[in-house]
Amino acid sequence: MNITKVLFLSCSISLALHSAGLRAAEVNITKEIEKVSVMHGESKVDVMRNQNQKNTINPAFAKTSRKCPPFCIQPASLAPGVETIAELEMLDYLKRKSEGDDSIVVIDSRTPAWVAKGTIPGAVNIPWTSLNPAKGADPISIGEILEERFNARNLEGLWDFRNARVLVMFCNGMWCGQSPNNIKNLLGFGYPANKIKWYRGGMQNWEILGLTTVKPVQQQ
Repeated sequence: MNITKVLFLSCSISLALHSAGLRAAEVNITKEIEKVSVMHGESKVDVMRNQNQKNTINPAFAKTSRKCPPFCIQPASLAPGVETIAELEMLDYLKRKSEGDDSIVVIDSRTPAWVAKGTIPGAVNIPWTSLNPAKGADPISIGEILEERFNARNLEGLWDFRNARVLVMFCNGMWCGQSPNNIKNLLGFGYPANKIKWYRGGMQNWEILGLTTVKPVQQQ
């Protein structure tokens, strides 16, 4: 994954702050990256780490024990060809999407009640249940998501994924099965594995690192 563009833009922002006499962040994302600006709906959001060095983790992600099943630890590699990514890769995808790259969709796979508590800026909510026939998702609604959201094409009953978007998926973290469920269902529909990216750390790691969260945007 090439993160050079993000690094260059972030360094430029930091230099501009110093030139304007503004105080730079004391808690950066990396040594070179202070913040990354992304679009969340129609608004620009600066993704940063929490600057309060006494800040502690969101209580919603402080539990160390949840019943397994269903909250079981996920493997590092979910399926052959599906790339597992971390925070810097996620930020790169968000930046590229915000700059107009329409080939990318960042997807929060959690149920709406979880998403309402806070999500990653730039993500859209496609709950795991909406792609799961076992949870009542019908072929027509699944097909609409594949075509309208993911840019796949249905050609006389066969799916054409040549121009399908890259899907960057996450949920509550390494103990959450919601994005893995979405991914496995998509693979079952024939979606190319190399066009699916999985942020395994999800909201758990995002919150641990003190990165910016937002409320979900209303979807059309």
